[in-house]
Amino acid sequence: MKEIAKRVFAIEIEALQHVAGLIDDEFNNVVNTILKSSGKVVVIGIGKSGLIGKKIAATLSSTGTPSFFLHPGEAFHGDLGIVGADDLIILISYSGETDEVLKVIPFLKWNKNLIISITGNPNSTIAKNSDHHLNTNITREACPLALAPTSSTTAALVMGDALAVALMESRQFQQEDFARFHPGGNLGHKLLTKVKDTMRTDNLPFINREASFTELLLRMSEGRLGLVVVGDASYAEGVVTDGDLRRALLRNPDTSKLNIASMMSKNPVIIDAEEFVSKAENIMIEKKITTILVGLVEQRSIKGIYQIYN
Repeated sequence: MKEIAKRVFAIEIEALQHVAGLIDDEFNNVVNTILKSSGKVVVIGIGKSGLIGKKIAATLSSTGTPSFFLHPGEAFHGDLGIVGADDLIILISYSGETDEVLKVIPFLKWNKNLIISITGNPNSTIAKNSDHHLNTNITREACPLALAPTSSTTAALVMGDALAVALMESRQFQQEDFARFHPGGNLGHKLLTKVKDTMRTDNLPFINREASFTELLLRMSEGRLGLVVVGDASYAEGVVTDGDLRRALLRNPDTSKLNIASMMSKNPVIIDAEEFVSKAENIMIEKKITTILVGLVEQRSIKGIYQIYN
């Protein structure tokens, strides 16, 4: 079974590399056409191509390109009414001859919609009736019977991702823009919430550098943050983490000879309270820490403490 899985991956990677080699100036034309459009992007496909189309439409919408998916069967029975004259159309069909997709083309021509197609056959009816065509011709399907769409749907999916990313970068789409479309859940929390909104401000574990080892243990336990801040709210001299404490004990188990000044990290990481949680967590991941001080960076004054697992 593992060998089958590896074979599928190898075949689909081969297919993607082949399709990547087919990308030409037409891709630039498609991106520029979408950027210039004042309408939405309507993605149409059926079957497995329809499922890929739904994902492409969702990705475009969440990254700054308003888009929706339209089922060709429903379109042919009244839903074409939601297609505006300024909307761009993306038709997805690997063969380029899918009957249900072909049936909507006369309306799109009458409505004067620009048509972009994603097919594996540049000489297909759908490709020839498109203003722009993106070629996703593959070397072979991963299905051993060459029947189930596998490599071909992967190629269409990645082509959609390539469009979305190219459009994002062209529009200089930023984290804050992304956050507006993802206000819910953990993702929205990180991108929209500022550090000041979730930092801890009560009973911060400050300690004097002259405090005893016992006082250090008690203050760290009371704070329940895995560290103490050496100094006070007006100036943080440094921090002592539970890791610093363990390392000090390994070096010298005689607690009577341990002092805070020798254990503390003298350059604590501090972030401004107005920064977003996403930036704080990126810094924490980079520094391999789980807690960050919040305050004025230059003055080293402390307003609170933010913990990644609070």
